[in-house]
Amino acid sequence: MSQDDAEVASGVVLEELSSWSEEMCRRELPSVLPRLLSMYQCSESWIEHIRILKIIVEMFLPHMNHLTLEETLFSQVLPKSIKLFDGMICELTSEARELSSQNLEIQVTIRNILQAMVQVIGGFTGCVRHVCATQKSVFLGSIQSLPSFILHIIKSAFVHCKNSECVYSGRLHLVSDLLQVLFKEAYSLQKQLMGLLDTVCLDPSVDENNALIMVGVIHSLLDICSVISGMDQAFHANTWKFIIKQSLKHHSVIKSQLRHKEIISSLCEDILFSFHSCLQLAEQITQPAAQGNADYRLFQKTLKLCRFFANSLLHYTKECLPFLSDSCCTLHQLYLQIHSKFLSLCAAKTSKAQQEEIASTFLVLLDPLISQLLKSQPFVQAVLASKLALPCELQLPQVLLLVVAMDKLPSQPQDVQTLWSTEDMTRMSILKGIFYNFGQCSGELSLPTHLQGTKGKGQAEVPVTLYQHVCVHLCAFVASFHSSLFPRLDAALLNAVLSTNMSTSLLAMDVWCFLARYGTAKLGAHHVTLVAHLVKSCPGKCVQLTNLSILLKRLLFFMAAPHQVQFIQKFSPKEADNLHLWQYISLQAFDADLRKPVACELVRVCRAQCRKWLSSTRTLAELDSLNTALSVVLTVCNSAGEALDSRQLTAVTEVLGELWTFINVEQIISQPYVQQAFSLLLQLLAFFIQTVDLQLISQVVNVLTSVIKLEPPDHVSLAVLDFISSLGKLYISQTIRDKVLPSLSCILTSLIVNKNWLLEQHTLEAFTQFAEGTKHEEIVPQCLGSEEIKNKVVSFLEKTESVDEAEVATVDNVKQEKGTFWEPAAKVTVEEVKTSAFQPHTKRARRVLPFEEEYRSVFKAAARALETTEFLLKHSLAPAWLLPELEALQGRIEKLKRCVLTGIVLEKSTSLAVCFVWKLASVKCTQHFLLDSGTEAFCHQDLVSNLSGSTCAQSPRPALTRFDTLPLPTWL
Repeated sequence: MSQDDAEVASGVVLEELSSWSEEMCRRELPSVLPRLLSMYQCSESWIEHIRILKIIVEMFLPHMNHLTLEETLFSQVLPKSIKLFDGMICELTSEARELSSQNLEIQVTIRNILQAMVQVIGGFTGCVRHVCATQKSVFLGSIQSLPSFILHIIKSAFVHCKNSECVYSGRLHLVSDLLQVLFKEAYSLQKQLMGLLDTVCLDPSVDENNALIMVGVIHSLLDICSVISGMDQAFHANTWKFIIKQSLKHHSVIKSQLRHKEIISSLCEDILFSFHSCLQLAEQITQPAAQGNADYRLFQKTLKLCRFFANSLLHYTKECLPFLSDSCCTLHQLYLQIHSKFLSLCAAKTSKAQQEEIASTFLVLLDPLISQLLKSQPFVQAVLASKLALPCELQLPQVLLLVVAMDKLPSQPQDVQTLWSTEDMTRMSILKGIFYNFGQCSGELSLPTHLQGTKGKGQAEVPVTLYQHVCVHLCAFVASFHSSLFPRLDAALLNAVLSTNMSTSLLAMDVWCFLARYGTAKLGAHHVTLVAHLVKSCPGKCVQLTNLSILLKRLLFFMAAPHQVQFIQKFSPKEADNLHLWQYISLQAFDADLRKPVACELVRVCRAQCRKWLSSTRTLAELDSLNTALSVVLTVCNSAGEALDSRQLTAVTEVLGELWTFINVEQIISQPYVQQAFSLLLQLLAFFIQTVDLQLISQVVNVLTSVIKLEPPDHVSLAVLDFISSLGKLYISQTIRDKVLPSLSCILTSLIVNKNWLLEQHTLEAFTQFAEGTKHEEIVPQCLGSEEIKNKVVSFLEKTESVDEAEVATVDNVKQEKGTFWEPAAKVTVEEVKTSAFQPHTKRARRVLPFEEEYRSVFKAAARALETTEFLLKHSLAPAWLLPELEALQGRIEKLKRCVLTGIVLEKSTSLAVCFVWKLASVKCTQHFLLDSGTEAFCHQDLVSNLSGSTCAQSPRPALTRFDTLPLPTWL
C-alpha cells in the first residue's frame, strides 16, 4: 500500500472513530489505542497528527487508567509532538521571510501553521485537565514526561511570540491575531500545568527520580520567566510565585539539587528591571496631585511588582541560606544597584512623594534581607572584600549597607559581632570598611546628599547630610560595642585618623571625641597621653601629624582637671624638648588657673630658644628649633593671649623685631625653613600689631612687596594676607603713610588677580576685613584699579557667584572630580545647590542693638557721609544734581525735626530720607567702614553700593525700615 493509500485508509478510520459513542470508546480502548498510536508515530502530516491527538485526548483519554498514563500514552505521544511543534516553529521562521500582503499563498501557509500550533497546545491542555480532574493528589511518576515536554512547548511558543517583531518585521499585522491566540493558549496551558503540579507531593522516601523531575520543572519555569519578563507582568509574577512556592514546599527533598545561584540571579535581575521601570514612571509623574492618572496607576502597579519580587527573594533567602554561599556577591550587588538609583549621584529625579512611596513600599524590604544575611560568612566576605573595586556610583550605597549592618550588630550574638569586626588578608573589618568607603564619597559629601533623618520626641523629621548620618550611627555603634572588641575599635579609629583622606580623618576624630565623652575620664586621659606621644614622636611635617595634632587638641577639652595637671607634669612646658608637642595644643582646653602659668612658662622657654638662635651661627639647619618656638608663641597668643602681661608682650615684640632683621627675600622663595619662619613672624606681628614699632611695619611692608613680586608659595601668600588684614586695626601716622599705603595697594592688587582660586578667595576676605577696619579710606579705591578687580569684590560682597549653573552643571563637575561620567541627572535640587558648600560662608549675623545705639550708629554714618561730601567739594567741582539733592535732603531733615518735636512716629515713606543719608555715604567713599562692629551687616551692603554705583533710594535697605517703629531718643 502506497503512502497516499495509507493516508486515505487512516482518514477513513479516523472519520469512523469520530462518530463512536463514549461507551464504545471505553469498550474498544484496548484494541484501538495501539493502532492510533502507531498511526500517530508513522504519520508525517501535521493535520493527521493533530486529528489523532485530538481523538485520543477527547475520546479515549477519559477511559484510561490514570496510574498507567505515562507508560501507555504520554511516553508514546509527547516525543513525537515535540518534534512536530519544533518543526512548525522552524517552518514559520523560514516562511516569514517571504510573507507579504501580496503573497497570499505564504500568508495562508503561515496562518495554517499558527492554527496548527494552537491546536497542539489545546490537545496538551486537555491532557492536563484530565489528570487534574481524576486525581486529587498526583503521583509525579505517573506523569513524569508530561511536565517537561509541555514546558518545552510553552517556552517555544513564548519565544516565538516575543521575537515576532523581528521574525515578521513590518508584516506582523498580517498574523498578529493568531499570535495573540497562540500566546493565550500557551498561557492557559502553563496555568493548568502549574495547577496540576501544585497537587504533587514528594516523599523523601520514594524514588529520587521524582525529585529530579520537580527540579527540572522548576528550572524550566525559570527559563520561561526570562522569556516573559517583558511581556506580561502579572503572568511573570505568577510564574515566579509558583517557582518560589514549589521550591520551598519541597525544600527538604530538592534543596541540594536546585540551581540556587541561577534562581537568585534571575530573581535579582527581575527586581532590578522592575525597579528601573518604576523609577522611569516616577520621573514622568510631574504633578503631586495627579494620583488618578494613568502614569500614576502604572507606577503603583510596577511598585507592587517590585514589592512582590522583594518578598519572594526574602522568603527564598530565609529558607535556602545555607545553599547561597555563591549567591552572596549577587545579593550584595543587588542592594548596591538599587540604592545607587535612589540616592547616589546617578539617582533618578523623582518627586519627594514618589521617593517616600518607593522607600515605604519597596526599599523597606531590603532591611530584613540584610538581617538574614548578617550571620552568613560568605556574605561578610563579599561585602568587606579587600579587593572590592566598586565604581564611584556604588560607593555611597556601600556605605549605607555597612551602616545598616552595623546598626544590627549590637543585637547579634558575640560571634556575629566578632565576624564583622575582624579582618585578615582578604577582607576588612566593618569599621575599616565604613571609613574607607566613606572617604570615596567625595561627591555626595560636597553637594551634599541628604538622607532621611530620624524623628525625635515632639520633633519633625529633618533630612541629614551623609556625614551626619554616618557619624551618628558610628557613635551609637561605639556606645554598644562589646568590651572584648575594643582593641579593634582603637585600631580602626587610629588607622582612620592617620588616613590621607580628609573626610575619613575628620569622621574618625568626631567618633573618637564621642568615645572620649562617652567613656570614663581615665580612658580619655589614656587616649590623650597616647596621642600626645604619637605627636611628639612624629618626625617632620606630614598629613598624619596634622591629623593627630587636631585630634589631640580636641581630646584635651574633654580631659578632667586632675588629669590635666598630670598631663602638664608629664609633658612639662619648662622643657624645650616638649615644645614640639605644645605648638599643637590650645591652652583654652585647660582650666583658668592652669592656663596662665603654662602660657608664661611656654613664652619664657620660647624666648630663650629665640635668644639662643640669635646668639648662634644662625644656620638654616638651626631654624627648625626657632620655628618650633615661634609656633608655640603663636599658639599661646591665639589661645591664651590674655594670660600674658605687658612685660612679656613687650619682650616678645622686641625679639620679633630682632628676628626680622635676618629675613632674606631670596631665601624666602627657595628655602622651606625660611618660608616657615617668615610666615610665623608675619602672623605674630599681626597679633602684636598695635604695639609693633611703625618703622618695623614699614620695613615689613616693603619686604612683602618684594616677596609678592617673586610669586612665593601659597602658604607664604596666605601669611601675607593675614598680616595685611590686621593693618586695618592700625592707625598709620603721616610719617610712614606715603610709604606703606601704596605698597599695600600693590600687594592686594597682585593677589586679587592671582589665578589660584584659594588665594583669590582669601585675598577678598582679607581685603574686606581691612576695608571694614581701616581709618584710611583712601586706600580702598586704590586697591580696585581695574574693572575686573572691582567686579570680583562686588560679586564677593553680594555673594552672587554663579549659582545658576545649578543642578546639572554642578553635579557634572562633581562627577568629573570623581573621575566618572553618568548620563542620568543626580538627585540634587537647585535649592540644595544654592545652600551647598560652593557658596561663600554667610557673613556674621548683625548684633541686635538697643534703640539708642541704632540711632547713634545711623547718625554717625550720616555725619561721616557729609564730611566725605565736604572733602570731595574741596578737590573737585560739584555735579549738577548735587544741589537739588541737598535741598531735598534739607526738606526731609526739617520734617524729621518736626517729628522729633511733636513726638509723631514717621510714616514708612518718610524713612527714605534716612536712605538718602546712606546714599551720600555711598558716593565714592568708604567712610561707613568706621562704624562699630555692631553694624557689620550694613558695612558689607554699603561697600557693595559703593563699588557697584547703586543707590539706596533705588534699593532701600529693609533693615532701615525698622526706624518706622523705634522710639525716639532724647538727644535726637
